[in-house]
Amino acid sequence: VQLQAFGGGLVQAGGSLRVSCAAWGGTLRDYFIGWFRQAPGKEREFVAAIRWNSQHTRYGDSVKGRFTISRDSTKNTVYLQMNSLKSEDTAVYYCAAGRQIITSTQTMAAQYDYWGQGTQVTVSS
Repeated sequence: VQLQAFGGGLVQAGGSLRVSCAAWGGTLRDYFIGWFRQAPGKEREFVAAIRWNSQHTRYGDSVKGRFTISRDSTKNTVYLQMNSLKSEDTAVYYCAAGRQIITSTQTMAAQYDYWGQGTQVTVSS
C-alpha cells in the first residue's frame, strides 16, 4: 500500500482546511488509517485514526471537537476536516496505515506500517 497526503496550505486562525490521504496499490480494508503531525522541534503527535471496516474513530485530545476523520471507500481515500484552526495546529501532517493494530494502540506511530510523505499546514494568527 502506498499513501499520499495532500491538501495542506496556509489558513488564518479560526478557519478550516481539509487534507486528504489517497491510497493505491491495495485496498484499505482491515486497516487502521491514522493522521499524525509534527511541528518543528517537537515529537510526532497523534491526531486522529479511523478503522476502515467499522469507521470507528479516535482523536487526540488537542483536536477533539474540532477535527473530523472520515473515509470514502469508492476513492480509497481518508479525509481530515480541520475546523477552528489554531496557530498550534501548524505542522506537517502525515497519514499512515497499519493492519496489525488494535484499538488500544492506534495512537502509537510505531504501530503503522505505511506512511505518506506529509503535507504542510500553516495557521496564521
